[in-house]
Order: sequence, then C-alpha cells, then structure tokens
Amino acid sequence: MKENTEYNTLSVDITGMTCDHCAVSIEKRFEGMQGIVNKKVTYGKNKGEFTYDSSNITKQEIIDIINATKKYRVAGGMANESGKNHFDLIIIGGGSAAFSAAIKAEELGISTLMVNAGLPFGGTCVNVGCVPSKTLIRAAEAAYHASHSNFAGIKPKGTDIDFARVIKDKKQLVAALQQKKYIDVVEDFENLNMIEGWAEFVDHKTLLVNGKDTYTTLKFIIATGATTNVPEIEGLKEIGYLTNESLFDLEEKPESITIMGAGYIGLEIAMAYNRLGVKVRIIEFTDRVLRTQTPDISEELETHMKNEGIEILPNFRAVKFERKDNDTIIHCQCPDGSTTQLIERGKIVVASGTKPNTQKLGLHSIGLQLTKSGHVLVNEKMETNLSNIYAVGDVTNTPAFVYTAAYEGKIAVENAFTGAEKKTDYTSLPWVVFTDPQVAGAGLDEAQAKAQNIPFEISKLSLSDVPRALAANDTRGFIKLIRNAESDKLVGARIVASEGGELIQQLSMAIKYGITVKELAGNFYPYLTLSEGIKLAAITFGKDISKLSCCAS
Repeated sequence: MKENTEYNTLSVDITGMTCDHCAVSIEKRFEGMQGIVNKKVTYGKNKGEFTYDSSNITKQEIIDIINATKKYRVAGGMANESGKNHFDLIIIGGGSAAFSAAIKAEELGISTLMVNAGLPFGGTCVNVGCVPSKTLIRAAEAAYHASHSNFAGIKPKGTDIDFARVIKDKKQLVAALQQKKYIDVVEDFENLNMIEGWAEFVDHKTLLVNGKDTYTTLKFIIATGATTNVPEIEGLKEIGYLTNESLFDLEEKPESITIMGAGYIGLEIAMAYNRLGVKVRIIEFTDRVLRTQTPDISEELETHMKNEGIEILPNFRAVKFERKDNDTIIHCQCPDGSTTQLIERGKIVVASGTKPNTQKLGLHSIGLQLTKSGHVLVNEKMETNLSNIYAVGDVTNTPAFVYTAAYEGKIAVENAFTGAEKKTDYTSLPWVVFTDPQVAGAGLDEAQAKAQNIPFEISKLSLSDVPRALAANDTRGFIKLIRNAESDKLVGARIVASEGGELIQQLSMAIKYGITVKELAGNFYPYLTLSEGIKLAAITFGKDISKLSCCAS
C-alpha cells in the first residue's frame, strides 16, 4: 500500500448470486486490478465491500465490472455514468478472433465496441487468406486433373482456363461469406457497436480512434492479426511487388511469378498458380521448403513440386531488385557465395512470413509487453501483463490459425468477465498445408519430442504400402506416427498424402485422449480408404506389414 494514502470504500447490494461460488467469481474479476486494495463479496448477505484507490479506479468502474454480465447486478439501478463512449469491452480488430469474442460477449450481455481497420470486417481468413487461397487451389486441381492422369488408359484432353472468371468467382464467394458468416451473424446483436478506424491507446483504459474520438472501457481485447512481413531489400518497394492480399485479386493472369519465401503460404500459392498456367519460381533463403518441418517432409514435397515444373532455389538470398524495361532484375547471393541475376518478366510475390499488427497501437506507451518478434505476449488464459487487456489470434505468440484465433477470442471474454480461468491447450492441435500432396500434422514431431526429452519411437509408412493409394495409382507421400516408447501413447503424427488433411483429425483426437498405438492398430478401418494407412502405420511399430495379407492385423 501507498504510505499516507486515504482509500475510499464502497458497499453495494448485489443481485443474482445463488451460492458461495458466485461470490468467489465476482471477487476473481478484481484480482490483480490496479486500484483495488481489498474486496469482500458475501453470498448470504448479497453484499460487496470494496476498498479502492480513486486515483486508479472509480466507484462507477467497480459497479460496471459487476454489471458486466447478465448474471450479477448492483442493486438500485446504478447505471453507467461514463457516457455514450464507454463500453464494458472494446475489441480492436475485425477478424475471426474478434467476431468470436463479440459473439461470446453478446451471450453474456456485455456492451461491446469493435474497432476495425485495414482489411474489411472478417479479417484475413475470409478476405485474403483461407477462403480465396483454398478456392484457387481447388480450381487449380480441376485444371490439373483435366490434363493429367494417373492411369495409362485414361488420356485427358486438357482444359480451357478462363483465369479472369476464376478470380471473379472467387471474389463473389469472398463477398458472400464475408456477409453471411460475419456481418449477418452480428446484425441483430443488441450490445455490439462496430466502427471502422485506426485505434491507438491513450492509457490502459482509453482508446483514441482516427486521432479524434476517444472511448473508454473496463476490458480490452487486442485482435489485430498479422500481415505479410516485407523484408528490407534494396529496390523491392519500388518494383511493385504483390502479396496474397493483392495477388488473389489480380484478374489478368501473369506470364510468370517469382515467389519470395517457401513457407506454407508461398508453397500453396506456387502450386495453385502453376496449375493455372503461370510459370512459377520460388526463392528461399534457407536450405529447403517448409523449413518448420522435418527434412523428410521438405524433401518429399519438393520432389513433387519440381515434378510439376516449379523451379525451387534454396539457399538463394535476394539482395537487390531493379526494373529494366518491363522486366524485374533480381540480384541474388547463391549458395556458394557468388552472385547472380534472375530475370522476372511477370510479378514478384512476397510470401516471406508474417508480422503482427502492433506497430500503430501505441502499446509501448502503456507498457504492454511484446515478444522479440513484436507479438503481444500472452499466457494460456490470453492475459497480457496488464490486468484488463487481453490479446488473441495472429497478433499473439500462439499458433496462427483461424480456428485457434476463434477459440482464443471466446476464452478471453470468458476469462475477462466470468472468472472462468480457462486455458488454451494446443498439445493435439491439427493443422494442414494445402499443397498437393497435402502436409498435415498434430502433436509433436520427432525433433520436438527429442527436445522435450520424451522417450519416443517412430513408425513411417510409405503410401505405396496402402491399398487405397495403390488402387488410385497415387502413392506419393507417407504416414508417420510418433509414440511414447514407455506408455505406447501417440504423441504426434505427420502425413504427406493427397488428402492428408482428411486423416489428421482422428490422430489429433487420439493424442488428446491418450489413445495408445496398440488401440489404433486394433480398431476397424474401412478397406480401401486412406484411413486404413493409419492402422498399417500403427501395426508397423511391431510387425512387418509386407508379410500380412489385406485387412490382416
């Protein structure tokens, strides 16, 4: 406590409590809150008594915290006196994490303001990420299979690609889903206000929007997402590069593209546009594609991409860009240290990772802690180092997927306003890279298991040992299982297969619920499905499947 400080006291009647746990839940809302010196909520008396420092928190703010959900209310009709620009919750951002938070806030009766800038409401996924990219990937698959066959007796005659129509149809789908799955969902919300504008913190309770309007709140949720990390390379900004935000709207098909980066975004773009008739080159400054995965996955994927005519240049580092007539000259350092010049007659696409949208929020002025990469540092409860500020989605140091962002948005609201103290758990998180073959995973790979000192064993099954793959004449890829050698429980899985994303969910569930490899091997799997490969990979831990008949175990 401060010396020689006089504290104020507040005694209120609280309605809606039904047990001692309710009283505890109300008290938890004030834990660690600046200005709260002491708190005591009693169920039997329906009373709340608070000692507080009025220089840090006001009487009205204490009342607003209690009134923030429908369940508990301060008796006597004491309303919010802070004016029309005060809300229980302000969400900064307008993507899936923000909308998930807004939906939960509406369920709890919390007055909410959503402030969005940059991309339209709906954020990255629906506007420039998942929806447009997967639509183009599927369109490209249709074009590819119209001119390629796995069977000698089937001779495709090719296809006529109307590239502009493909892009226009994509735009229509994006607009429809943006309206249907985002705007329409919240249209009838009674407690939600939505505005467009750039937000900046004035202090830990006040937000300035577009440099003129201020808003105050009890709690903040930062959900501003991430954007392409454009490297500082001489001449790059002057040559008119594209990112996924601008590439997916380009209705005139480029003759060729050079993609900077071989992460999942760059690889998905490369495969889709190559199959749509664009000549594709990838420049990657590390030694292989999909560097976050183990080398066997990189090698498998790189082989198939090269077989389709995609040029991949690992260990190449672009150091300068310049325009010459209609061409772009890319000056590169080669793997041996020498330099070379690459000519790109089409477009340069930057896909060199992402960076969190934290630069313009004024976070340093309020002392919000960031990671070295600029992400907002949060714990498993989505809490920051400031008690009334939470952060969710791609702006944080958590897995960057649309479904994890939505999961975090919901948890943040519950923890902020109900004292739920829920924690995120990503030990069995499934994910997919939508190349062809797809790459999918859940849990740990062998490098991660080793780093965590887990005694592990690996089973790796080629798809050439899976009857379904043989029947489809498509044996690209493998199924890899990682088990705890002592408990036999599955701790991780990696799949490279044409529809690997459709297989990974059952392995994620096996990890989540502690299923053993023996149980996986003993389960029933329909014959001539790819899922049977999971059974065979599990059996491979103890048997040579080449010595088993079909369906045997």
